[in-house]
Amino acid sequence: MATTGSSRKSARPVHEANFEQHRRELHVHCYRMLASFDEAEDAVQETFLRAWKGRQTFDGSAQFRAWLYKIATNTCLDMIRRRSRQVPVLESFAEVPWLQPYPDPLLNEMAPPQDEPDSVAVDRETIELMFIAAMQLLPARQRAAFIARDVLDWSAKETAALLDTSVAAANSALQRARVTMQENLSRERSEWSKTELSEEERDLLAKFIDAHERLDAEAAVAISAKDIRVTMPPLPARFDGIDMVSTLIERAFGPERDGDWRLLPTCANRMPTAASYLRRPGDTVFRAFKLDVLRVQADVIVEITTFGSSLFKHFGLPETL
Repeated sequence: MATTGSSRKSARPVHEANFEQHRRELHVHCYRMLASFDEAEDAVQETFLRAWKGRQTFDGSAQFRAWLYKIATNTCLDMIRRRSRQVPVLESFAEVPWLQPYPDPLLNEMAPPQDEPDSVAVDRETIELMFIAAMQLLPARQRAAFIARDVLDWSAKETAALLDTSVAAANSALQRARVTMQENLSRERSEWSKTELSEEERDLLAKFIDAHERLDAEAAVAISAKDIRVTMPPLPARFDGIDMVSTLIERAFGPERDGDWRLLPTCANRMPTAASYLRRPGDTVFRAFKLDVLRVQADVIVEITTFGSSLFKHFGLPETL
């Protein structure tokens, strides 16, 4: 992004505070590209480093926000290229071992500031786990084009500028991405424009927590769909159907269990989530153990995605109870 000496003299000053006000939305952008909370954090740090080093090249002719998005997108493209991460087939989240949840308390920081009206609250439709996983089917530049046009609502011209390509090439990438996404996302997503849990989701989350704390396997099975699926990224394990899942429940609740449970309600990716704490035999406290992200449909839990406890602090959750 070369500039002449005269344009450098007229450049708008760029301060660290200019970067920080965009941190959360850039983090969410990188998360959509990478499907990993931790890697998105690395990408944002690298974005800010690149932007700071190149701050003298920003002459004010483009929007500062768009300039940062371009740097962030190129950072993600470089990371995807280095790691050769693209999912060939998506049958379950087990095919995306790098998938991590995104804490809703941080998503709620995306409310638009007065001077940046284009920054909007994050709807479930563009952050739900299936959406994030399906994005991993796309080649990297298609991901970027799809996010710019169908998530950020940028124009074809803005998207082409983001990708340093022609409008025709950007539109071609977008159309191919749309086909893939439509083939891999359920129709029900069109109704997911909300940011709050439904009453049904809150009720099932409460029942899920109650069943675990009472070690009531029958109650846990009663709120589960017959074709329920459980996956545990980054592990390749996949459990399909109530019979297989019942075995997991019996192991967690039965006499051979690892200890007793306490659970707290939270939300990840605009989905009901239970934070589990385990008190092992001989211990005096319940320690952070796992996050269960629930997908609810027709009054039952149809999918549970289980993650480790490494992100508890980002949910504002304590390490022990």
